[in-house]
Amino acid sequence: MVRGDGPSGRRTGRRSASGLAWLLATACGWSVGSHSVSAAPRAEDTCRPAAAREDRLADVGRRGELVLASGRRAVLSGLRWPDEPTLDAGARTWLMAFRGVPLVLTERGPEDRWGRRRADGIAGGADGGAEPVDLAGGLVAAGLAYADPGEAETLCRPALRTLEEAPRAAGLGVWAGGSLAATDVAAVSARAGRFAVIEGRILHVGERSARTYLDFARRGEQGLTVTVQKRTWRTLSEHGLSAATLKGRLVRIRGMIEIGRGPLIDLAGIESIEVVEGEQALRR
Repeated sequence: MVRGDGPSGRRTGRRSASGLAWLLATACGWSVGSHSVSAAPRAEDTCRPAAAREDRLADVGRRGELVLASGRRAVLSGLRWPDEPTLDAGARTWLMAFRGVPLVLTERGPEDRWGRRRADGIAGGADGGAEPVDLAGGLVAAGLAYADPGEAETLCRPALRTLEEAPRAAGLGVWAGGSLAATDVAAVSARAGRFAVIEGRILHVGERSARTYLDFARRGEQGLTVTVQKRTWRTLSEHGLSAATLKGRLVRIRGMIEIGRGPLIDLAGIESIEVVEGEQALRR
């Protein structure tokens, strides 16, 4: 269990995450005053922030839904909530430590199908009391959630990915056991219908008219296949990720696992692939 998880670790959890989370908040373009937080507009509609407002956390619903004292509901932007019951409970307990604490929310994008807004949340600090804590950054840094855009096309706060590095190296929370290996067919297939982070080396890139195939196993062997739709492949190419630059690279893939002839992931977008080797040369 991550330090600070649970009510008994409330103060410790805030202090341990607050410094890093506050740096993340300022790095993402937020200015903090006594009553408001604002963010610079983004080009993408899904990331353009609305005016910040104050509220308080009343409860945490299913899969991390924030139930607010105002009666509104929101979900934290840039997070993929864990689906394992133990981690789900741990993440919920971590958030519940901030129940009743002043919360500044900056909403992003339109409402989802359930009438919720994605939002960045900063707990505390507005009244000059405890140091402010970035809720999304705290969860990611504790290994209790992945940094992922979810249904949005863009990860509005790419700095959240940086916060994954420490828990991944330590094998904490969602990173226990490390990323799945693309060639471990049994382990990957066991997560069919669920989100996963998978690492492997792309051995073959097959470009077709409608989609591109990224294969992680040698011909005749089984392994993960990643399909990339034409539009997404064009976007990857615009960011330097082409057949020539991807073949032979060790990459990290995120997405929902499906089963066809073997395990496969349909790449949701540029945010769903990270080059682990040669990352500096291919950095977006």
